[in-house]
Amino acid sequence: MKYVILLGDGMADYPVAALRGKTPLAVAHTPNMDKIATDGSLGLIETIPPGFQPGSDVANLTVLGYDPSRSYTGRGPLEAASLGIQLTDDDVAFRCNLVTLGSGPYPVMEDFTAGHISSEESRQIMIDLNAAIGSETFQFHPGVSYRHLVVWRKGEGSMKTVAPHDITGRAIEYFVPSGPGAGEIIALMEQGKKILSEHPVNNMRRSAGKRPANAIWLWGQGRAPRIIKLTDHYGIRGGVISAVDLLNGIGTYAGLEVIHVEGMTGYIDTNYRGKVLGALHALKDMDFVFLHVEAPDEMGHEGNLEGKIHAIEDFDRQVVGPVMDGLAYLGPFRIMVLSDHPTPLSIKTHAADPSPFAVLSSEVGENRTDGTAFSEEAARRTGLLFSPGYKLIAPFIRDWRSAIAKP
Repeated sequence: MKYVILLGDGMADYPVAALRGKTPLAVAHTPNMDKIATDGSLGLIETIPPGFQPGSDVANLTVLGYDPSRSYTGRGPLEAASLGIQLTDDDVAFRCNLVTLGSGPYPVMEDFTAGHISSEESRQIMIDLNAAIGSETFQFHPGVSYRHLVVWRKGEGSMKTVAPHDITGRAIEYFVPSGPGAGEIIALMEQGKKILSEHPVNNMRRSAGKRPANAIWLWGQGRAPRIIKLTDHYGIRGGVISAVDLLNGIGTYAGLEVIHVEGMTGYIDTNYRGKVLGALHALKDMDFVFLHVEAPDEMGHEGNLEGKIHAIEDFDRQVVGPVMDGLAYLGPFRIMVLSDHPTPLSIKTHAADPSPFAVLSSEVGENRTDGTAFSEEAARRTGLLFSPGYKLIAPFIRDWRSAIAKP
């Protein structure tokens, strides 16, 4: 049996007035996800437990079967695992965004992606930051695009921080780190601003009419978690394909092999075909592949309605369809397609509402066939809900027939 999870990050949404009260998922042309939903089993998964901030860290831990109340310590250490950074019990890892702040005494978070700065540009910035203000205490590590990491050796991790994508268009003075150790982090961020103000990369970006990465924003801190590998628990071999360090870090902790694909960007211009080919090639030897696409989430953060519909359709046409075609030649399979959390256009950030999922099995008797389309409303109508959501992965791998049995 081959097990495949295809995750369109942030695909779920709220009804949009411009779409006559429908969601982007409901209006997007998604024949492949619709087929999985109608021929397979459609329902909802609650990926954000009560009391947790909605985010891809908590949501994807849940999708892979981990109870966040036991396994989640912060976003930073998950990304550190993807970058191969070793953390001691005393170290704290922070997510470090390169961002664009407005000018004036009360600067606004203009862009939490610094205009989706390229990995080549941002790598040079992070190397220069580490050379200028890095130390035995603080180290700067380059990641992908605007997503990077800072490690505070023997640091403080209990302060309050805020994700920059939650404060787009708002004055940052109300959202800077607070609590134990916040002074050191704020000082580091201020030093970063001074260095970045006239950095050569930013001068070139301004000349080209692009937004500069004129500040760093530290958030999502935590210490190394203790997680039992999914591969050991189920006795399988698996891989993860994602452009995002967070997902690769979660996969690393879960025992999944990180499958590298050239041209992955974490945006709408990512190498979809390369991801599909990487997944199908891996499945010749592996039992399980988790393939993640970030583009719908980015469009949600931008509030880009047309872009989000387009990203969902690209995911369906360029990922779901080709993977389904390839699975037909690999023997028995179960495939799951889902959104990890909503990223509603109306709020431009994550929400905690349950998200739709659909599972199709090649085996007789393992499909409910009561879905009508892959959408939030269609999923609600089936009455199938996994809450807490971390309980979905076990039956998906072990006994799907029992999990979907109707009363």
